[in-house]
Amino acid sequence: MESCCIEQFLEGKTIFITGATGYLAKILTEKILRVQPNVKKIYLLIRAPDSNSAKQRFNNEVIKTNLFGVLREKLGANLHGFIEDNKVFPVAGDIGCDSLGINSELKDEMCREIDIIVNSAATTRFDERYDTAIRTNVLGAMHILNFSKQCSKLMMLLHVSTAYVCGEKEGLILEKLLNYGETPNGSSHLDIDVEQNLVEEALKELQDRNATEKEVRLAREF
Repeated sequence: MESCCIEQFLEGKTIFITGATGYLAKILTEKILRVQPNVKKIYLLIRAPDSNSAKQRFNNEVIKTNLFGVLREKLGANLHGFIEDNKVFPVAGDIGCDSLGINSELKDEMCREIDIIVNSAATTRFDERYDTAIRTNVLGAMHILNFSKQCSKLMMLLHVSTAYVCGEKEGLILEKLLNYGETPNGSSHLDIDVEQNLVEEALKELQDRNATEKEVRLAREF
């Protein structure tokens, strides 16, 4: 799709972006506001306990960054008014929670309005705790999918996936479509419910034998 067509497509649309304080989401938010100021509304999911905390994180970790320098130079003192005047809405929540941790009244309002969802929330650490990685990168994607099914106007769900997955192969690695549950080496099938149950059973076993907090932490990092 040509850039001019993308700008036209975004005009008048309501967009929901997750992982709002992350690198890609900040770039996307700034680009939309700069090239298509006539976007109707942007909801930004930010991990926070309440709306005030979400707004504070948005201001400190997004708006005040150098990335928004062009918009600051262009709009000057009008920047905050442009962004906050029914344009950008930081939403307190957590992609790892059912219903994304959004209160039901706001969630219903969003589901009536949203045209586009961009899911860019993820943990990108290669040494992330297993339970955290499952919760964010796997269950989070499932929660977004379930949320999207409730959006009556939805035109597009864009999932920003892992940048590269190749296992331990070497040399030229071609893209190959996998069926649901398949692994790149074909040795086994993935079942997220089984994976989650294994984590929960291991944690319960540690708790039953009164494992120390350090032992539990080390097990999660394994």
